[in-house]
Amino acid sequence: MDHNVPPTGEESISENNLNIENNMESLLKQEGMDIDFPAPGEIRSGVIASVTPGQILVSVGTKSEGVITGRELEAIPVEELENLTVGREILVYVINPEDQSGNIVLSYTRAREESSWTEADGYKDSGELFHGTVAGYNKGGLIVHIGELKGFVPSSQFSYARRSTSSGDSPDQRYSKMVGETIDVRVIEVDRERRRLILSERAASGETRESIKDRVLDELQVGDVCTGRVTSIADFGVFVNINGADGLVHLSEVSWDRIQKPDDIVKSGQEVKVKVISIDRDKKRIGLSMRRLQDDPFAKKIESIQVGQLLEGTITRLTKFGAFARLEDDIEGLIHISEISENRIEHPKEVLKEGEVVTVRVIKIDPENHRIGLSIRRVDSSAYVDLDWQSLVTDLDTSVTDETGAAEAAAETATPEIPIKEKAAKPKSKAKSAKKSAEPETQVDMETPAPEAEVEPAAVEVAAEPAATEMDAEPAPAEVKTEPAATEVKMESTEVPPELEAPNDMTEKPEQETE
Repeated sequence: MDHNVPPTGEESISENNLNIENNMESLLKQEGMDIDFPAPGEIRSGVIASVTPGQILVSVGTKSEGVITGRELEAIPVEELENLTVGREILVYVINPEDQSGNIVLSYTRAREESSWTEADGYKDSGELFHGTVAGYNKGGLIVHIGELKGFVPSSQFSYARRSTSSGDSPDQRYSKMVGETIDVRVIEVDRERRRLILSERAASGETRESIKDRVLDELQVGDVCTGRVTSIADFGVFVNINGADGLVHLSEVSWDRIQKPDDIVKSGQEVKVKVISIDRDKKRIGLSMRRLQDDPFAKKIESIQVGQLLEGTITRLTKFGAFARLEDDIEGLIHISEISENRIEHPKEVLKEGEVVTVRVIKIDPENHRIGLSIRRVDSSAYVDLDWQSLVTDLDTSVTDETGAAEAAAETATPEIPIKEKAAKPKSKAKSAKKSAEPETQVDMETPAPEAEVEPAAVEVAAEPAATEMDAEPAPAEVKTEPAATEVKMESTEVPPELEAPNDMTEKPEQETE
């Protein structure tokens, strides 16, 4: 009885729908039309059905063919587009299973890109090396293609050999020569959402940060000069990468001048030259210096300063341990609290004040640490008597030399007047010499008359007037008179012994009478 109960309305509808689905499925199977509907984002393999200037039809196993058109067609490189011919099997990416026109919208470039991401994931998971070629570069490193993706090799992931050859002030100088070179890398990061693919040459070469630093420590020597790149800047100094290992340039070694922040001098990524000043292989630390490659201005400023010298200084700062005084050329020295006064003081402000000018004695010079020790209480110390005396003598000599130089300079300025005075005095000296020469000539005239040729009017004219004055005191004065036409010499009679009488041919002298 129970088997003959008719079904209800709802049960009847469900059975009918099930029968329809079964009948449709069986019908499709009978017709050989087992349809696999695509899903968005799916990558399928298809065969090119036709190629026209405006679109490419691809059969992807559905009732209708998919289409590549518009921007997706324009995105295909020209050289790739030339190779897309009818009958070629390609991978396509399903953008939309059905648009408003009922077409399946496909993309050729996205399919290749997705395949490349899948390939990159495979390299990362397996750790396998990728053999590629340097396709380009940017300011941070090199570009290496994996399929359709641009992988990035940061400069920090370069191998030791590549880092040693990458030098220059710009990316062009550092990396342009590397384009086209083969490179082995490992995939260390894959991020599809951020479209980030990071590669490492250092990881491919088996080098680690520690192994690189060990190698650099073994090769470096104190005093070496290297070219490095600023990797980071801190308040206490600058970190510079040299050949793959980071060294520290302390704030005090950045510049000879006092600076508050290192970034006032250098910037991150800047290429700088540094000198190795210390190496701690146990702690794996490298001490570097930038200022020691520059001339030390302090050494030039202290050339004129010596220990024991007295100088004047201006108090600039007062601290509990002493006072700082500014000397010449903006050099500062320290007056320790024990060198301020003979009496015990608790603080320099008890004796000194900022801006005060004091006399100090140099008691210590430390060129290496740029320090000068000064003292006030030793200004009058007897220990420096000899030095003070020598300094005083030097100052006096310098003063005398300066005065002498000034006098000589004044004399050189007055030189035009000197020749005039000398010329005025010269005739007098010639007259005196003429006086002395006149006496022998007169005696010769008295004893042996001179020949006519030896008497020259000019000589008589010059010595005539002074000779008369001098001869007045002689026993036999001679009077010389000068006339325009002739020269007459009158002398008093003097007896001449017979043996001294001149020969007859010399007794007569023209135009001259001797009484």
